[in-house]
Amino acid sequence: MSTRIKGKRVLLCVGGGIAAYKSAELVRALIAAGAEVQVAMTSAATHFITPLTLQTLSGRQVATSILDAAEEATIGHIAIAQSCDVVLVAPATADLIARMAAGMGDDMVTTALLATTAPVVVAPAMNSVMFAHAAVRANLAVLESRGCKVVQPDHGELACGYEGPGRLPDAPVLLEALENALSSRSFDLDGKTVVVSAGPTREPIDPVRCITNRSSGRMGYAVAAAAARRGARVVLISGPTALDCPEGCRRVDVETAAQMAAEVEKAATAADVVVMVAAVADYTPSTVAGQKIKKKGEKLELTLERTTDVLASLSALPGSRILVGFAAETENLVEHARDKLVRKGLDLIVANDVSAANQGFDVPTNAAVLIDRSGNQEETGLVTKDALAERIVDRVVGLVEAANSGRGRRLQVRK
Repeated sequence: MSTRIKGKRVLLCVGGGIAAYKSAELVRALIAAGAEVQVAMTSAATHFITPLTLQTLSGRQVATSILDAAEEATIGHIAIAQSCDVVLVAPATADLIARMAAGMGDDMVTTALLATTAPVVVAPAMNSVMFAHAAVRANLAVLESRGCKVVQPDHGELACGYEGPGRLPDAPVLLEALENALSSRSFDLDGKTVVVSAGPTREPIDPVRCITNRSSGRMGYAVAAAAARRGARVVLISGPTALDCPEGCRRVDVETAAQMAAEVEKAATAADVVVMVAAVADYTPSTVAGQKIKKKGEKLELTLERTTDVLASLSALPGSRILVGFAAETENLVEHARDKLVRKGLDLIVANDVSAANQGFDVPTNAAVLIDRSGNQEETGLVTKDALAERIVDRVVGLVEAANSGRGRRLQVRK
């Protein structure tokens, strides 16, 4: 277990949703990890789980009201806001998110959030339709622009009977997000140019149909954001996604594998690091119909041809750069990843089993095996994609430092 959270003071702000029942297990997990936990609750949250339950588990009086003289005298909102090392808002309901975005301070939770200077992690939990609403998305974007870290909700069956994104992630995922927020990140990629590819490609069959895959782009966007936070000049070359460009990145939009190859090669010539996260199509139709193919007969046969192997082509480029690839596998994970690492001349490969639950395509979490040229192997376990991105960038920083010290690929001096 990471020691980043041990001995840290965590302010847990509980919002008024059905997922508040999970706060009991969350407090237990935080205590087990060695954290000191102070709980603050909205008035609505107390209808779902009692303050006495969380007080018993945390060993501290729960803060519920700024208008209670006795409570404010012992655990005032300013005191708990200024004494914590990190804040976790879980569950963050649509209403609580809106009040946070508006800068309101009308209860213990929102007032404490206004008074803290600690990192804030926000874990939304609500009905999936509510989560997709433009107002909620806009409010979350406001919080992110202010430096809050938003943990994407899990996908699954919700208490209201809907199925979709909206479930509060389990305690291990939230603890990983707190550890990430507590990490001291320096600008250790300052002055470096990092190229990141992300998302799927679309290979046209006709003006209507295409060949694509299930990549959402989340992993690549998380890597781009992590590199930008650490001072890198980031060029994000993205296939079609619904994601917003991370702050500090320059995005280049592409559609096909050929376009991805051309843009990556162009950007890579001036790059210190290339991280190929995109799920690039291996095959594309040999011919593209000029008009929509009409439904005729029982079968439609397509002739496919290989696309350019973008990752392999980077090794042949002049100059020197750190190359990181991804291996999305469904069997023999490590064996296939090691083979790809060697065949494509990579410095590091990130392998994940996309057939396993809660990892791989179109989910907020992932589990990976990181393997480098020296054969070193690291298993991450199930973590958020943001947390995995930080680990990948940690390894990239190590590779850059080794290259600059003469222990790895020598990076060219770029101006």
